[in-house]
Amino acid sequence: ADAGLVALGFANSPSAMPAAGGRHAVFGTNPVAAAFPRRRNPNAPVGASDALLIDLSLSEVARGKVMVAAKKGEPIPLGWALDAAGQPTTDAQAALAGSMLPIGAVSSPKGAMLALVVELLVTALIGAQFGFEASSFFVDEGNRPRIGQAFLVIDPAALAGSAHYLDRVERLVAEMLNDEG
Repeated sequence: ADAGLVALGFANSPSAMPAAGGRHAVFGTNPVAAAFPRRRNPNAPVGASDALLIDLSLSEVARGKVMVAAKKGEPIPLGWALDAAGQPTTDAQAALAGSMLPIGAVSSPKGAMLALVVELLVTALIGAQFGFEASSFFVDEGNRPRIGQAFLVIDPAALAGSAHYLDRVERLVAEMLNDEG
């Protein structure tokens, strides 16, 4: 982003989420990241970036939140996870033995479909392990998950032009800022 380029990053991870309508973990939480450069604020400190930076996983909530709840013995909200039998659960320990739910899974298969897109993009195209084939990040011995990553960098100058791109980004940011919060 600091070089004026748009960047998209995708990765899979060891299985943690079921396919749409499924009961067992097939996909990882398959994070997606993006960086969109903006016009430099002349009042910003040197080295500061006003870029729009987006980083999210495709699970309803980060697995770390479930791990914290389990450690504290606290329940989790319904819609975050399934137990080992594929049933919705509010028990954090049962959730850790089961699977995380994809974003929006309670009402739609969209999150699982996005996880599928990322899974295929970063595995089938480059020869990496599927999430269900990868070892866990949470074990040390023999941990070689061989997950996949893909990065796409786009130069706005080669498309609409840098000035037009920056005008459009600032227009969208201004519109978003019309709402408080």
